[in-house]
Amino acid sequence: MRAILQRVTRASVEVEGAIAGEIGGGLLVLLGVAKPDTAADADFLATKIVNLRIFADDAGKMNRSLLDCAGELLVVSQFTLYGDCSRGRRPGFDDAAPAEQARALYEHFVAAARRSGVKVETGVFQAHMAVSLVNDGPVTFLIESSSHLSRR
Repeated sequence: MRAILQRVTRASVEVEGAIAGEIGGGLLVLLGVAKPDTAADADFLATKIVNLRIFADDAGKMNRSLLDCAGELLVVSQFTLYGDCSRGRRPGFDDAAPAEQARALYEHFVAAARRSGVKVETGVFQAHMAVSLVNDGPVTFLIESSSHLSRR
């Protein structure tokens, strides 16, 4: 699994003119699922993300996690994170998981994050979405699941 994290002061996702999910301060997570990914990857990433110390402490250093600062999470499915642009002019998506597998692991990730006690909002799987955010910093990270890293 692959996730782009953006620390935000607020973020929302809109589908067909209606807000599907909206958060205040926290993280916007764009989540991609690859064919070899499993529930263990979803659990690993959810735990990693809610505990990642990327929020400022009283001294202004990145030393607090989403849990420490009672931040919120907006999770948006993004199969294009597995788009391969290395050949030609059109991305290939051979590495992206099929929709049924991706939906199940996306939902597993969301459930795992909610179990941690974080408020989690979502987009709509496979919908065309308009994502709005105010990036805080800006602070943006790419995180991959441990099994993905071992496949390199």
